Amino acid sequence: MASPIAQAMRQVCEEKGLSFESVLATVESALAAAYRKDFGEKNQNIKIEFDPESGGMRAFDIKTVVEDMEIEEGAMEEFIEPSKFARDHASAPDTPVAGTDGAPEEPKFNPKTMIMISPAKEAKSDAQIGEEIRFELEIPHAFGRMAAQTAKQVVIQKLREAERQGIYDEYKSQAGQVITGIVGRKEVRFILIDLGKVNAILPISEQVAQENYRPGTRLKVYVTAINVTPRGPEILVSRAHPDMLRQIFTLEIPEVQSGLVEVKGVAREAGSRSKVAVLSHAENVDPVGACIGQRGVRIQTIIGELGGEKIDVIKWEDDQMKFIASALSPAKVQEMRLDEATKTAYVKVIPDQLSLAIGRGGQNVRLASQLTGWRITIEGQEQEATKEEVAIPDTVAAEVKEGETAAKEDVQKAE
Repeated sequence: MASPIAQAMRQVCEEKGLSFESVLATVESALAAAYRKDFGEKNQNIKIEFDPESGGMRAFDIKTVVEDMEIEEGAMEEFIEPSKFARDHASAPDTPVAGTDGAPEEPKFNPKTMIMISPAKEAKSDAQIGEEIRFELEIPHAFGRMAAQTAKQVVIQKLREAERQGIYDEYKSQAGQVITGIVGRKEVRFILIDLGKVNAILPISEQVAQENYRPGTRLKVYVTAINVTPRGPEILVSRAHPDMLRQIFTLEIPEVQSGLVEVKGVAREAGSRSKVAVLSHAENVDPVGACIGQRGVRIQTIIGELGGEKIDVIKWEDDQMKFIASALSPAKVQEMRLDEATKTAYVKVIPDQLSLAIGRGGQNVRLASQLTGWRITIEGQEQEATKEEVAIPDTVAAEVKEGETAAKEDVQKAE
């Protein structure tokens, strides 16, 4: 049967989600701090070995063997800590330290962690430079109250640090992914999203104005960044990021998840409208039909996840004219001229398609420009054609969908 100490350690492991080895290392660090408080000396590098089953422990002074060197007067009080020396040389480990006169400066002797080869051989005849020697120390009696309090503080601090590191390790791989959380407390500049072990932050700049985030509501969010702070890992999430739509397509559409259909581009104005370009890697798979689904079931599920945001699914084309014409859907393109030097597309539509091509507030042409990477200029058909204009066949022009009647009325009112 396990001892009460071992049982308590395993209980901590279950509650904090930590490994038994990390908890044991924490206990040993705490006992080393307590030993140093009651019995330790200034230049001792204390390490404790603790047996949780028996409750026994052994104390050691750990030294690394170095070459014999001369120690100047006062050098024993002023030495370079190994951690500081490592930080100073982390970026260029092979570069010698320059002294005040520009000459390389050798590392100073640290009596806390080092022992010279001559005294080391007195303790161990076959000692070698670079070897680690352990000197066992006596434990005179039980720790005092102050040492026990020190050990307690070390345990609390180390366990908190281990728990934070565990949370960071768990979520760092989810950056750039969509996860599900529960809407929590609302603050002035952000909303807290409960992910279970930690709260994520949804800043006001990453929220969608048309959405109402009610506490207790389950919500899909896109992880934009995971930062390490003194208070633990900070997870930033978004509802407005364009890649959130890409990830939801991957989650909801099997063909995208398997790689048969690829999402080539996304242009999004969160909460209002988005355009998604898709490409099929299989001859018998229609990429647009796969994303929309039978009777629009799949795309309606995605629209529901985004709070009713309208989504246009467009087939990706290598031919830039065909792609731009499709991106301007539901408007019907008549003619187009491309200026490669300025990356500008001059598109001509019939007058009653003009407002439909531009969209409300220029939204349609703006999203098409973001999706294709071309600057698109819309022209009416009555404008004079140039010699460089190229006609787009009716077979590749986008069909006018619902909304054409409204567009005609807008043009008549404008006239």
